[in-house]
Amino acid sequence: MSQASSISLTHSESTSHIDIDDVTHFLLELDALKRVNRRSYVTQTTRKENSAEHSWHLAMACWSIAELFALDVNHEKLLKMALVHDLGEIDAGDTFLYADTRTDAHVEERAGIARLQRERGNGISDLSEVWEAQETGSSKESQLLKVVDRLLPFLLNLNTNGKTWIELGVTRSQVAGAHAFIKDSFPPIHDWLSHNIAYATQQGWLIDT
Repeated sequence: MSQASSISLTHSESTSHIDIDDVTHFLLELDALKRVNRRSYVTQTTRKENSAEHSWHLAMACWSIAELFALDVNHEKLLKMALVHDLGEIDAGDTFLYADTRTDAHVEERAGIARLQRERGNGISDLSEVWEAQETGSSKESQLLKVVDRLLPFLLNLNTNGKTWIELGVTRSQVAGAHAFIKDSFPPIHDWLSHNIAYATQQGWLIDT
């Protein structure tokens, strides 16, 4: 690598006070997201995915779809939103999409994000701001994120013979209702979902009601 293209990791005087123990403390706080299990099963396994895996999948899926459809979105903003999307679950845990308590989940998640923002060693000054933007914002990036966040667990269910749907007695109308908003924001994905909701119902994976 040439001298011109190399990146110096020598810290400046302004950062000389940073304690690497603090840095690693925050990294371990983030690691806790791996311990939060979701309801969806990983394909070709018998285990459930964790929220850290979902966050990675979400970021990659958003990136790929944005590129494939040539969407006019800010990729850096989109990927940051995807990465912080589930961080609040470190404290709040995962809330199943069809749970009665889902409408209140954001309260505990927001508190968890506020705690992470205050943790020593956190170098992300706008962590809470980015999380809030994806949680309550209406930007093109947040809209795409919400679509893909619904698409991925549906895809996992479809490719594990509806395992989670069957275990938890999910109905066709529940799934259709949870994905209805996608009709306006991303019609091609909504059409695909509608077709496969009908297929999953025919297979007996969704209760036909």
